[in-house]
Parts: sequence; structure tokens; C-alpha cells
Amino acid sequence: MSQNKPINDNPVQIEAPDITRWQSGNTGVDFVWQFDSGKPGPHVMVQSLTHGNEICGAIVMDWFLSEGFRPQKGVLTMAFGNLAAFARWDPANPGASRYTDEDFNRVWSDDYLNSEKNSAELQRARVLLPFVDAADFVLDIHSMHEPCAPLMVCGTTGQGADKAVALSKRLGIPEHLIHDTGHPSGKRMIERPQFADPENPKAAILIECGQHWEKSSVDVARQTMLRFLIDRGVISEQTVAAHLNPSLQAKSHKVIKVTEAVVAKSSEFRFVQPFKGLEVIAKKGDPIAHNGDEVVVAPYDHTVLVMPSVSKQWKIGTTMVRFGQLV
Repeated sequence: MSQNKPINDNPVQIEAPDITRWQSGNTGVDFVWQFDSGKPGPHVMVQSLTHGNEICGAIVMDWFLSEGFRPQKGVLTMAFGNLAAFARWDPANPGASRYTDEDFNRVWSDDYLNSEKNSAELQRARVLLPFVDAADFVLDIHSMHEPCAPLMVCGTTGQGADKAVALSKRLGIPEHLIHDTGHPSGKRMIERPQFADPENPKAAILIECGQHWEKSSVDVARQTMLRFLIDRGVISEQTVAAHLNPSLQAKSHKVIKVTEAVVAKSSEFRFVQPFKGLEVIAKKGDPIAHNGDEVVVAPYDHTVLVMPSVSKQWKIGTTMVRFGQLV
């Protein structure tokens, strides 16, 4: 049973696409499309709807497929992820469609995928796994519950993050690039072994496009996807020039190394103020939150707060904030 708490404290400014026309796919798997250019090049994969209420990626993938773009080199796979969750989308209750049984982005370890456990999300991940593992480069399109500047998650620190950071810098979007710690509750798609291995050239990145339902999240998703495909040589810049927005290009990049994640130990977790994300806490020891009876403090000077969860959509065990340092 879903553990989601359906909270809508941010307005829904965008409309979810009707993607039923893409259901049949052309791969034998529903909602998975693959196009082979017939020319040498990388195998590139783009996924949206890892979470059913994160619809900006689905909007831009629907647009891309509708426009009839095709790879000019290599192979392009486009997959709509958690369809069971997306089927529950209701703009009046958008938090209810994040997942069905469990978080689809915590099921990607081999041990869990090969276990006897079962859920709607595990069933879908097992079907998509061959496409993920065949890809040389993966872009996973996400958004965030809280209003925040876009972030690129570049894998887990010390496990292939450097190659993901290098790829993200070439895209020029967004400004903030994150070396993450991962989640104690399970592995994400971008943490598959080949992407985590620093000796393997394969790389995966996860874009957080901003608040889930802001209009700007669609712009960020589109620009990131197009820049990703251009960088990999799958499409030419000339082909999509009319759809590029130079104003979204970052003038520089800030790389943030996440050192720890703070998990809710109590239903009484609360921040000392309504943080939005990317705030810098000046002094080590400054209070940040109350985790039940525990006072959560900055672990070092200039602690960066990454994706604080200040809404009511959480439970005990949820990652409430990550602490990071500018690299």
C-alpha cells in the first residue's frame, strides 16, 4: 500500500500530457521507444516519470516524440517509467501519484531486483533493466516538491561521480551539480554498477528541474534533454536550434559534495526556518532542525542545505535534507 501523504501546497501550473498514444512502444515493452540511426555512435537513454507526479519530463518526451526527431548517430531509447503511478495523476491531489507500492528510484540494486520481493515498481524496473544496462549514457528527468533552483545529481561521491560531473558541465545546465551520498532505503537507477564504476566510461545523470509543477520545470527539462542529446552526438545542434534557450545556460558551475543525509527519526521533525534549498549555514554547530528530541546542527562551516523537505509529504525514514560542501 502506498505511504504517500497527498499534500498539495504548491500550485499546479502545467498540464500532464496524454501519453496513451505511446503505449505500444516499438520494443515489445509498453511505453518504451527505441530508434537506431544505423550509424556508429553511443546508445543513449532518456527516462521520465520515475515518479508519477513529476510530469515535466513526460511533457518534453511527448513533445520530442510528436516532433518526430530521430537520432543521427547511435541509438536512442526513450522510456516512460512508472506508468502505474502516473495513471493515478490528479492535479487536485498531485502528491498521491508519486508511487504505487514503493519508490521506483530505490529498487535498482541487483540484490533487490533479483529478490523474491514484488511490487508494481519492481515489476516495471525488471522490464526496463535490459534497456538501462544496454545504454552507454542515461538522463533521468525529475523535479522537486519544494521550489528550488535546478540541480544535477551526478551519482554517489567516489563512485563514478567525476565522469557524471564532467558530462553535466559540458551540457552547461544547470548551475548546481551534486555529488550525492545515495539513499539508505535503496539504489537509484543512476547508481547501477556500470555507472558507479569510475573505470567504466558509461555515465548516468539525474536532473532535478525545479518544483514539480512550475512552468519553468518544463523549460529546464527540455533544455537539459536537448543539450544531453547534442553533447552525445545523437542529434545535431542545428536540428533543434529553434528550441534551444541560451538564457538557461549556466555561466559557471558549482559542484557540491554531499557528506551526509539527515533522515526523519520522529514524526515531530521540523526545521528552524522554512529553508528553500541551497542556503549556506555559516557556522559549524548552528541549529538547522529538530529531529524529535535531537537538535540537528551544521556539521561544518559553510554547510550547504540540499533539497530540504519542508512540506508535510514525508514519513519516518524519509531523507529530510542533505548537507554538502562546495568543492
